[in-house]
Amino acid sequence: MDGLVEGKRDDRRAVEMRGDRRRRTRDRIGAGDVVHRVHGRFDRHDGEKQGQDRSDDAPRTRASDCRHGQQRDQDDRPREPGRVAGDQELACVGRRGGRKLGRLERGALDRADVRVGRARDQDRGGEHEQRQGPQHGEHCSEETRGTQRRLPFRYTGRVYALGLAARWLHLASSVLLVGAAAMIVLAGRSDRATAQQWERRVLASAWVWALLALVSGLVVLGVQTALFEGRADAAFEARAVGRVLLETQAGRVWLVRAGLLAVLAAFLSLRVSVERRADWRAARGQNVLLGVAALVPLAAAGHAAAVEPGTARAIVLDGLHLLGAGFWVGGLLPLAQLLSASSTEAGADARPYAVLAVRRFSRAAFLMVAVLAVTGTALAIFHVGSVAGLVGTSYGRLLLSKLALLLLALVFAALNRSVLLARLGGDGPTVGRPAMRRLSGFVVVEAALALGILIVVAAMNVTPPARHEPPVWPFTIRLSFAALEGRADETMRALIGSQVAVVGLVALIAGLAMRAWRLPLGAVALAMLGAGAGLGLPPLAIDAYPTTYLRPSVAYQVGAITAGAALYQANCAGCHGPRGAGDGPDGRGLPRSPADLRAPHTAQHTAGDLFWWISHGIPGSGMPGFGSRLSEEERWELINYLRALSAGYAARGMGPTVERDRRWLVAPDFTFTVGPTPPRALKDYRGRSVLIVLYALPGSRARMTQIAEHEGTLAMLGVEVIAVPIDADRNAIRRLGAEPRVMFPVVTEGAETIVAAYRLFAVAPHVELLVDRQGFIRAITRSRGEAGDFDALLAQVRQLNEEKIVTEAAPEEHVH
Repeated sequence: MDGLVEGKRDDRRAVEMRGDRRRRTRDRIGAGDVVHRVHGRFDRHDGEKQGQDRSDDAPRTRASDCRHGQQRDQDDRPREPGRVAGDQELACVGRRGGRKLGRLERGALDRADVRVGRARDQDRGGEHEQRQGPQHGEHCSEETRGTQRRLPFRYTGRVYALGLAARWLHLASSVLLVGAAAMIVLAGRSDRATAQQWERRVLASAWVWALLALVSGLVVLGVQTALFEGRADAAFEARAVGRVLLETQAGRVWLVRAGLLAVLAAFLSLRVSVERRADWRAARGQNVLLGVAALVPLAAAGHAAAVEPGTARAIVLDGLHLLGAGFWVGGLLPLAQLLSASSTEAGADARPYAVLAVRRFSRAAFLMVAVLAVTGTALAIFHVGSVAGLVGTSYGRLLLSKLALLLLALVFAALNRSVLLARLGGDGPTVGRPAMRRLSGFVVVEAALALGILIVVAAMNVTPPARHEPPVWPFTIRLSFAALEGRADETMRALIGSQVAVVGLVALIAGLAMRAWRLPLGAVALAMLGAGAGLGLPPLAIDAYPTTYLRPSVAYQVGAITAGAALYQANCAGCHGPRGAGDGPDGRGLPRSPADLRAPHTAQHTAGDLFWWISHGIPGSGMPGFGSRLSEEERWELINYLRALSAGYAARGMGPTVERDRRWLVAPDFTFTVGPTPPRALKDYRGRSVLIVLYALPGSRARMTQIAEHEGTLAMLGVEVIAVPIDADRNAIRRLGAEPRVMFPVVTEGAETIVAAYRLFAVAPHVELLVDRQGFIRAITRSRGEAGDFDALLAQVRQLNEEKIVTEAAPEEHVH
């Protein structure tokens, strides 16, 4: 998993560098200067000569970009399945902090191309790259097979088992090491012979755990090195291992942790005089600090290190999670040893000491479990993110297994705390010792369950997080409030059911607070919760399919929309009609009338629902499946068109006024070119508002003049203007004229597809679409191109600037 984390980090770094270079290029060449130079070129050369000059300038631009670390032309080419970046491409793309990537990092990038798949292509848009890999990088079978042919040493079943066993042993020994050291400090210093003997045994076991952590860590390092290098013997080569240690974050973390473990093992092997209380506290406290310092950095080499944005926050949460596990899980076995030793007649001298230690541990464990719950919930949000990811991915199912084992362990912990702990103070021979023996056995069971949880955690560490896997929904239904739209009776039933459930929840809370009424109130609560669920949930049920939560593997871009429009006319228009109204001539004889694809119900279904229907058909409706006729990419292109068609129909009521905090209409991404400058994309402007102007001369000249005169004001308000000629004239800049000087981009290449897609949202001689900083269309102005009230537009921009940017998925990731 460390390799996957490193690969994903390097892959994102390459993507970020591409965006940075686009911005630097845009900064170097202002839009006004570009237009000014293009005007001069038009004045000096005829149209044929202009085209030749552009073709001559393009290689020079690409060469300049490559000298700055990026070969633009290669990045904008569609990447074939299984293709891995070559050395020349990596030399351009793969730089970190001004230096070339090392051999190992190039290998990580190669593997990232397989693991992340085509997800990096999300950075490209429009004509240059219309097809995008599965969201977060689904494994492609062709890519995997090709990579396995290149790499003789790979993740086979045996390698996976070896790596999993080594990771579990390393994690378990690190956790037990912290718990052993912490349990001694928690129990405190004692002068009783049994307690001192127990302390010596725990210290000896801590030394064993430190050695096991070091040895298992070496095995993990060897397996990871062999996987990075693609050959088994690399695990025994000093140079290969050195590259892992020095050129990856996981390797550097390993070095730090191994050093701390070695120091702790050496310290534990020494006989240190602890006769004085201060010496005892210093020696035992040092064990705890070194153990914690060796355990917590694991967070910087796991999934948390690949979370973006918020990497530091995720690492801190993961570190706290590990710390909680170390104190709780690691302390169980030493506690069981103490209880076992103190429950015998020979160990009666340590019984008060054991009772005190158990009570202290119980309080500390309660706090640690709370820390585990809070941090675990936050990490689940980072790595899973949705119910579909929880039940429909390998990582999610492992997490459910972990939660099941945790719940069972907590049941034993609650039993120990509420029943057996209170009996420890009873009469020794008849109550106290038997309770201590039973408690010792229950603590051992709790510890075994906790160590089983660590097996699941080790498997999760080598499994891509749910956010990086396409979920397969295992149920035939899902719950959605969209099912209530237009159904007043069902809405009322759901409302009544929710209120009954709320009453049941209140009864449950009251029962937990009132011991005398616990059983009757608990029975009432369960009955009302069941009744509320029976009333309120069925109205929310919607049919679901295995692909319901599958994210599109083709980006929501104008190129994909126009390609989908052509596919729709060829395969769907016969039944659904040329405009999707369900009035096609071939649909009259079907068992069920074809759906109106413009209606709101289309937007209520997920993209995965549409993908399933297009692939497999709809039984009983007469709609056939197109899985054998259309490729996967063509089906996603068709879905993108249907999304745009439905959204455009809903956008009929959108006017020039911004509705506060209402974001729903996604602006499809597109790539465009202004004269000889490098291509740029709409998403490059994310973080600034954009005014997209679809204009036609001569009708729009008055409005275009007005926009040009106020371009400075718009720029001060953080608005970029992109002008798109409806007739897609390559001489659009020349036709606008030199006065007033146009300082904003005027599209000379790519206008045709932009117009074709965006006219689904508005059709008029002149259209202005105001896109907010997050990429949502917030206002649409339709006119004939005459000059209008520009202050009204500025007022809408100011309103957008007052809105807070909500942290949510990028618009292109929204599934409608």
